[in-house]
Amino acid sequence: MSTSITCTSLSFGWPDGTPVFEGLDTAFGPGRTGLVGVNGAGKSTLLKLIAGQLTPADGLVRVSGEIGHLPQNVTLDTALRVDEALGIAARRAALHAIEAGDASEEHFETVGDDWDVEERALATLGELGLGHVGLDRTVGEVSGGESVLLRLAALLLRRPDVLLLDEPTNNLDLYARRRLYAAVTSWPGVLVVVSHDRELLELVDQIADLRSGGITWYGGNLSAYEEALAVEQDAAERMVRVAESDLRKQKRELADAQVKLARRKRYGQKMWEQKREPKIVMGARKRAAQESAGKHRIMHEEKLAEARERLDDAVEAVRDDDEIRVDLPSTAVPPGRSVLTLRDLELRYGARVEGGFDLHGPERIALIGRNGAGKTTLLRTVAGELAPVAGEATAHVPLRFLPQRLDVLDGELTVAENVARFAPGATNNRIRARLARFLFRGARADQKAATLSGGERFRAALAALMLAEPAPQLLMLDEPTNNLDMASVRQLTGALESYEGALIVASHDMPFLESLGITRWLLFEEGELREITPEAVGYPA
Repeated sequence: MSTSITCTSLSFGWPDGTPVFEGLDTAFGPGRTGLVGVNGAGKSTLLKLIAGQLTPADGLVRVSGEIGHLPQNVTLDTALRVDEALGIAARRAALHAIEAGDASEEHFETVGDDWDVEERALATLGELGLGHVGLDRTVGEVSGGESVLLRLAALLLRRPDVLLLDEPTNNLDLYARRRLYAAVTSWPGVLVVVSHDRELLELVDQIADLRSGGITWYGGNLSAYEEALAVEQDAAERMVRVAESDLRKQKRELADAQVKLARRKRYGQKMWEQKREPKIVMGARKRAAQESAGKHRIMHEEKLAEARERLDDAVEAVRDDDEIRVDLPSTAVPPGRSVLTLRDLELRYGARVEGGFDLHGPERIALIGRNGAGKTTLLRTVAGELAPVAGEATAHVPLRFLPQRLDVLDGELTVAENVARFAPGATNNRIRARLARFLFRGARADQKAATLSGGERFRAALAALMLAEPAPQLLMLDEPTNNLDMASVRQLTGALESYEGALIVASHDMPFLESLGITRWLLFEEGELREITPEAVGYPA
């Protein structure tokens, strides 16, 4: 029997009663599947249900074979040795004991048939670009991106039949992403990956589009999916136009029928009043006319109701991935205005900016480099969260920093209340009017931040910073596309188009950076910051 995942009549809801799935039927077979959908659609929840980390309210999940699951937020104990994080510490210790001459039976039982576990572990680490990470080092000695690859290495060593990856390229630099792409390409079993990474989704065999609690399947990779979706949406929009035309026609026909019936009624009343025919004849004719009129009216009303239903169905088929629309003239910075000055800056953990660096006017800076190079440390130092070891970092305009963790929000406060913290002088009506442009309309502005999906949480944090008073004229973003679906990335790009201040973005997402109109590219390499040309951005593997 081939490896597969089958979900039958699967239902799940959150404790507050919010449904995620109701009677979902789907199956994942061999090959690579990209699971896509807007933030909050339930992609991560579905992977957790398949992995057995959540229990469905109803229905069944059947998986033939062992499951390996890489969640979105990888947290490993920093005190763990690498071999412990890989799950091979006991077998490795038993092997070393046997090699040292200890022939205890328990060591042989621990090793089992896995005599080459150490060699396999080192080979797997090498394939993922972690060959420099020794098995005796601790997790605390590796970067955040390397810890993601370390968790993936642990899964690959287990050789599961089913691999579930949830936003695996988050926090990975270009080097690490390429290693991950190679691992995905060579995966032999069932693989389901949730990702917004376009390059990764180009490697899958099919796309599963999760929307409104159901899955629609598309053969091929992301490009094929987008082409098919564009054709579908064109057809759906045509159907809306046809349904709208039919609705107008039915309304006209109903109005015409009502006019005709009114004329007949007036004519019958006139005949009755003039008593031109016997009373019994006129009474029979009146009853027949009323019956006919009733049937006629009901027929047209039914046709109108059917036309409305067809229009509703047609409208529902058209996707409405709203765009953020904001106007932020107060963030504007004149071209010659000094925004940021760095002088002989030495950062914690050894990174440095030698000499001077100046940012003027509404420049857009891309900050790139390998994991652990010092990008986040630099941004936190400029934001005043970390003190420099030496030198100075001076911002000359109001600035705001959006960290990877999105911890600018208080989970116990609503979206509107969080924004009010950053703009204490703004009225409630003003805050809500501006939040509506960030797609938090009506009751959505009253949701607690802790209940938001990853994309919604990011949007709320972005709204809080961009609507802050005083308005930020320097905005710094650290890996802003992490955990965002493709629609949310487009929304973010649209919002940043409206931003008129200076911008510094640390990211490994090259398509996103290229969409921002970057004016300068800065590379953090071997602890030093230097400016590079756009052509040199694809730094060597």
